[in-house]
Amino acid sequence: MDKKGPVKGKDMNDLTVMEDAAVAITNGNVVWIGSVEKAMNIQAEQTIDAEGKLVTPGLVEPHTHLVFGGSREKEMALKQQGVDYLDILKQGGGILATVNATKKANYEELLDKTLFHLDRMAMHGITTVEAKSGYGLDRDTELKQLKVAKEANVKHPLDVISTFLGAHAIPPEYREDPESFLDVMSDMFDEIKENNLAEFVDIFTETGVFTVEQSRRYLQKAKEKGFGVKLHADEIDQLGGTELAVEVGAISGDHLAVASDEGIEQLAASNTIGVILPGTSFYLGKDIYAKARQMIDSGAAIAISTDFNPGSSVTENLQFIMSIAALRLKLSPAEIWYAVTVNAAHAISRGHEAGSIATGRKADIVIWDAPNYMYIPYHYGVNHAKTVIKNGEVLYERQSIR
Repeated sequence: MDKKGPVKGKDMNDLTVMEDAAVAITNGNVVWIGSVEKAMNIQAEQTIDAEGKLVTPGLVEPHTHLVFGGSREKEMALKQQGVDYLDILKQGGGILATVNATKKANYEELLDKTLFHLDRMAMHGITTVEAKSGYGLDRDTELKQLKVAKEANVKHPLDVISTFLGAHAIPPEYREDPESFLDVMSDMFDEIKENNLAEFVDIFTETGVFTVEQSRRYLQKAKEKGFGVKLHADEIDQLGGTELAVEVGAISGDHLAVASDEGIEQLAASNTIGVILPGTSFYLGKDIYAKARQMIDSGAAIAISTDFNPGSSVTENLQFIMSIAALRLKLSPAEIWYAVTVNAAHAISRGHEAGSIATGRKADIVIWDAPNYMYIPYHYGVNHAKTVIKNGEVLYERQSIR
C-alpha cells in the first residue's frame, strides 16, 4: 500500500504486491522492506515465518460507535415481525434504549465493555479505530463516553481516535426545539478541546434529525474551535448531505447511501473522503446501498467501515464488510484493500502513520491465512487473521486446535 493517498478513482485498482518479501522491524517501526534472499543477511532477535500467507497493513476502522451501554438483541425479533422503528421507539427501544443504558452504566462498566470490543476488533486485524460518542445526548453522558474512549486509547494497544457526536439524535425534551439542543452541544466544544477529548465533531444530517442548515451552522462553530468535521449524510433521504460535507471541507462524509449524482461529482472533485457503511444496509435488510462503484468511477476516494453500533450494524468484523463491499458494492479486491487501509486512515487524519507498510512507519501489520489479497473478500464470514502485530509487537496469534 505504497501510494501516499488518499487514493482516488481508477488509482484504487493499482495495487502494489511484492512476492517473496520480508519486513524488518526495530523499536516498533518498519526499518527495511526487501526480498527474502536479502533478509537472510539481517541478524534478527526474532523471525516470524509467513511463507504461503498474505501480509498487509493493519486494517483501519474509520467509523464506529464504540462506547455504549447495553445491547438491543430483543429488537431483532420485533423487526422480523414487521414492527416499524417508530413503534419500537414507543416500546422503549431504538437509539433511546441505548441512550438510557449508556446513562445508567458507570464509567468502569463502559470502559470494560469498550476494551472487550477493541479486543474483538484486534483479533480481526484492525489496528486503528475511530470512536464516536452520541449515546448520551446530554453533557455528562457525552463527556463520560469521550473520557472512556480517551482512556481506552491509553489502556488498549489499538489506537483510538475520538469523535464528538453529541448531535446524534434529538432527545425527547428538545423535540420541538432542536436549535436549543444544538446550542447545548456546541457549548461543550471548549471543554472538549481543552481536555483533548475529541479530534472531530460529527452530526446526523437526516429527516427528523438535523437539517442541512442546522448542520452547516453547527459544523462551522466546530471548525472555528479547531475541530475537524464529519457528517452522517444522505443515509435515508437525499437532503444534500454529501454536498454539505464537501462545502464545509469535512474530512469525510459517511453513509452516503442515497447521495445524488451531483453530490457524487462534487465528492470526486474534493478532498472529502466518502466513508461507506454497507453493513448497515445489510443488517437492516435494505436493498439500497451507496453507489460506491459510481463514486470511484467518478474519481472519488472512498473508505469502508463496519459502522459498529448496537442497533444497525452489530459486528466488529471488518473482513465481513469487505465481502459485502465486493458482493453488493461491486468493488474489486484492490479497491476494497485501499478502502480499509490507506483511505480509511486518511478519513481520520492518520494517513501519515497508519494504513501502509513503509519504512519509518509504525509496524502495524497483519499476517493472514490467505494465499493472496483477493482471498479475504472471497471467503466470507470467518476470521482470516493469523497474526496481528501492533507497534512491532505481536498482539494476537491464533492457535491451532489440532
